[in-house]
Amino acid sequence: MPWKARSALEERKAFINEWRKQEVPFAELCRDFHISRQTGYKWLGRYEAEGESGLEERSRAPLHNPQEMSAEVREAILQLRQQHGRWGPRKLKALLQRQQPQRRWPALSSIGELLQREGLAHPRRNRRRTPPYTAPLQHAQAPNQVWCADYKGWFRCGDGARCDPLTITDAFSRYLLRCQQVERTDEPRARAVFEAAFREYGLPEAMRTDNGPPFATPAPGGLSRLSIWWIRLGIRHERIQPGCPEQNGRHERMHETLKQETASPPAPDLHKQQESFHRFQHQYNQIRPHEALDYRTPAEHYVASARRYPEKLPELEYPAGMRLRSVSERGQVALRRHEDVFVSKALAHETVGLWETEEGLYEVYFGSLLLGWLDSRELCFVADRAPVWHAGGPEFPDDSEE
Repeated sequence: MPWKARSALEERKAFINEWRKQEVPFAELCRDFHISRQTGYKWLGRYEAEGESGLEERSRAPLHNPQEMSAEVREAILQLRQQHGRWGPRKLKALLQRQQPQRRWPALSSIGELLQREGLAHPRRNRRRTPPYTAPLQHAQAPNQVWCADYKGWFRCGDGARCDPLTITDAFSRYLLRCQQVERTDEPRARAVFEAAFREYGLPEAMRTDNGPPFATPAPGGLSRLSIWWIRLGIRHERIQPGCPEQNGRHERMHETLKQETASPPAPDLHKQQESFHRFQHQYNQIRPHEALDYRTPAEHYVASARRYPEKLPELEYPAGMRLRSVSERGQVALRRHEDVFVSKALAHETVGLWETEEGLYEVYFGSLLLGWLDSRELCFVADRAPVWHAGGPEFPDDSEE
């Protein structure tokens, strides 16, 4: 009797029919059907209990899976996902483990499958990644070594009002220091935001921005009134290369999250939009796990700067032997009587240092920043296209004479 000539169900029915005839011993019947006596007794028992329906194939899946996600765990994951609509399995699990470390949470793949089943998964579109840029910009190894600043890019609120958020982050910890909408993207309003941040968190060593106003201008050294103020405070201004936002990649990535969480869609008006920015700032700093921080929060890595904001703006210090000149309101430097050389209006009422490298030729410094060269014979100034910072100030021979 060939076993595979019929389906498994038909074979089981034939086995039962032969057994009911009682013509051959049970053991021999099992051998004829090429099954063990244990299997024969199993099908016989099912037939006696359920009839022919008991001969149908049953699922071999275990009745209880110890690894199965409990309803309580499933509800906790889905509830957290509803609160943070763009978080993936990694961030969800990291926060759940922080909130309830005593509970055993499912694997990332299980959380991902749950989100897919519930229609809550939003796969990211694959994009070409640009390698991160570091040199010559300083790479932050500790809090307050580098702060990053930029305008997110304006958009309109529900009532049509224009919103321009100015943001400041600490490059090392990703801590969002400010997210403030401003009426205009000019120097006075930007300075007010930075001053509030300096008073609360102290001063950074460097500030990294793009080349647009109010951070930079076409003036020598890219100086603006805002960056001049920073330099007077002892803050080095780092400017990324034009058209290279990846050089400020950490800040740009924060802007992407900011847009998703607060401007898609925007709030009804500016007041509600600023409230949304404040909520985002708290969540971003205190709650949201960051993969680059081993799924810890920026608040766990950031500490305020030991350099406090001074009540009075300090004067720049220059090395001994350097000739100091005050820049006039017209942006000119006086060399000798009735001999003025134009440098930049951006430096009006500021003090620059002149260092004579050869007869009649001077290097022009604003603090530690080399701006260019001044020729006293031709009465002209040539700006340096790639201004150079000298950490701690330019170094000159001790025996130099004025």
